[in-house]
Amino acid sequence: MLVRVRSQVQEVLPAALAGLNRYQVAVYLGAIAAGAAIGRAAPEAGPGFSHAINPVLAALLYVTFLQVPARELARSLRDGRFLGAALVVNFVVVPLVVAAMVPFLPGDSSTRTGVLLVLLCPCVDYVIVFSGLAGADNRRLLAATPLLLIVQMALLPVFLGGSTGPLARAFLTLIVIPLALAWATHKWARRLDVLSVPLMAATLLVVVASQIARISFAEVAAVVPCYVLFLVVMAFAGLGVARLFRLDVPAGRAVVFTGATRNSLVVLPLALALSPIVAAVVVTQTLVEVLGMLAYVRLVPRLVR
Repeated sequence: MLVRVRSQVQEVLPAALAGLNRYQVAVYLGAIAAGAAIGRAAPEAGPGFSHAINPVLAALLYVTFLQVPARELARSLRDGRFLGAALVVNFVVVPLVVAAMVPFLPGDSSTRTGVLLVLLCPCVDYVIVFSGLAGADNRRLLAATPLLLIVQMALLPVFLGGSTGPLARAFLTLIVIPLALAWATHKWARRLDVLSVPLMAATLLVVVASQIARISFAEVAAVVPCYVLFLVVMAFAGLGVARLFRLDVPAGRAVVFTGATRNSLVVLPLALALSPIVAAVVVTQTLVEVLGMLAYVRLVPRLVR
């Protein structure tokens, strides 16, 4: 009996996970909606969900890094044109765009810190998913993610002015440890990459459930147009960088996505350590960006072709 049950589970589970991959956008939107409903219905559960953010996010990044063997990272470092384009769009073009937006940001220092914190860091998680849906070369992008993480964590104290303890702890617990574990266990754990969609959904649910009750829509409403404008501008800025480096179509689409998507989930622990308003501004960016990615999946293939 036990053998039969195990056999049935082994047959059903891959099909279920394949279904999640096929409908992952709907899964993510459902996770956000569920998190908002739970957070609003039971705001007292928010602190408990907050404690779950780091473990769930570390698990997500571990599974993400399982898809980047050390040899793939070494190969990506030799892919000069694509890597150069990804670095330029994220660490030259994006800071210039954000600097141009600063005079139009709300005057409150916490709100500004939240916007700068989230917009200056390139995404390393769901950008892989959404760029793949748009026909981008997300394998190249995936191989470049460790380098993007290292550079952003090195530059963030410079952008924001001074180093912080929470930044160092977030880098250690969310980047260094998951990446080292992924490389150490890659041979026997690589099949765990099928868990990326449910872990991404769990991360979104936990983040939204923990923060939605704290978000004052009057406070964050002013930053929503900034996030929308950023998505619009970076679509064309990324296209310009892709043409400048003469990338092929899949690589060009990947550059557009990496320039537009931001690292809101990884910097959230730092935002939580700074203030509730900073965290609310960061979470708001996530909600705007997920909707923006739905538009990107349809529009970027028309823009870069």
